[in-house]
Amino acid sequence: MKIFPKLWSNKTKDHNLFIKIKGLLGYMPKNKNVYIAAFTHRSMNIKNLDGKPQNFERLEYLGDSVLSTIVASFLFEVLPNADEGKLTRMKSKIVSREKLNFIGKQMGLLDLLVFSGKKDNLGDDVYGNLLEALIGAIFIDKGYETCKSILKEIFFKPYIEIKTLDKEVISYKSLLIEWSQKQKQNLVFETEADNGKDPSVNFYCKILVNNKVVTKSRDLSKKKAEEKAAKKAHRILKI
Repeated sequence: MKIFPKLWSNKTKDHNLFIKIKGLLGYMPKNKNVYIAAFTHRSMNIKNLDGKPQNFERLEYLGDSVLSTIVASFLFEVLPNADEGKLTRMKSKIVSREKLNFIGKQMGLLDLLVFSGKKDNLGDDVYGNLLEALIGAIFIDKGYETCKSILKEIFFKPYIEIKTLDKEVISYKSLLIEWSQKQKQNLVFETEADNGKDPSVNFYCKILVNNKVVTKSRDLSKKKAEEKAAKKAHRILKI
């Protein structure tokens, strides 16, 4: 049984999708249905001829695992003297949500998504999700070795700089907490729901050091509000 049977789809839209994918990847997809699924949002409620839901979520799961393996292999090859700890830290930075979101946005993947509603409401994580779904589609269509070669050209070469990667910060919140522990400073994150006028901003975070307010930030989620505030505090405190 095929993993991705024939879909009910619009031939004109599909053709445009394949042309854009060819521009991104350098080849015309062979298993076209898997790429259609990779850029279909669950809100479309599309089903294949077997009656099963067809969207990018399963491919996102697969792509996440494939990318993790390929990144681990890549680092193992390019950093022959790195120990397990450094390899793990470097891998975490490459596959971080922020990094994947950035790459997915730079690749323009949201333009390919079929979505029922305003794409502006999807949030930044959709870029990384689509990138993982695309990787899952490449893996199914081309196999592991070819997928690895393609990612070398469209992922590693343009977006991953090993020489500067070690200096990149994954989480300013973690960095701030580590600093406060080393310096024996009393650090407090006060985060609560924000019921302000802007419906897109749901959380408010205030950071205090030794009972003094250092900075404040608002954002869509608790995690993002805290990370934004921590980044500002990192700059203000000159850590």
